[in-house]
Amino acid sequence: MRLHRTISRDLPLLVVALEEEAAHLHVSELPILVTGIGKVNAAVAVATILGEHSPSEIVNLGTAGSLHDEFVGTHVISTVTQHDLDDEAIFELVGLHFGEPINLGGAGLTLTTGDQFISDPVKREQLAQHAHLVDMEGYAVAKAAIAAQVPVRLVKRVSDAANEPASMTWKQSVDYCSEQLGLWVREFLL
Repeated sequence: MRLHRTISRDLPLLVVALEEEAAHLHVSELPILVTGIGKVNAAVAVATILGEHSPSEIVNLGTAGSLHDEFVGTHVISTVTQHDLDDEAIFELVGLHFGEPINLGGAGLTLTTGDQFISDPVKREQLAQHAHLVDMEGYAVAKAAIAAQVPVRLVKRVSDAANEPASMTWKQSVDYCSEQLGLWVREFLL
């Protein structure tokens, strides 16, 4: 976990998983929290920061795999789910929900989050039945922000097609994705 700049009540806090995703976000004086990869790192980092500071909102920016070939570019997410937690099975056991979908509002896409980098075509097809994009931190960031009663937005740039060459595609596109996310920040947050 690494925090760039000071958090202020009147500014949004930008949240990314990796320094590579933040490379072109330093175009402003907005604070940036780099959480590390995965749901646990994201949730712990955001919860820790929100225990000490109150930004105007959390804006989670990052790369995502596209589960449908037609989705490219930058997207504001309207619903986020977890693909690696069986909330229905847990509900059957204990009568409580712990991983229900989070509705963030708007008419954007559905993102599904899990602690797996998706590059298997079979897994991609399974996830595509319920979501448009896949990442590894979005749900955790949203859940932590909502728990702290801080408004949250998820903005994802498609970096790969969540298929066999996904890891190579991600490595080749992460800098360009960061640049495009920086443009989004300049257009919508500054």
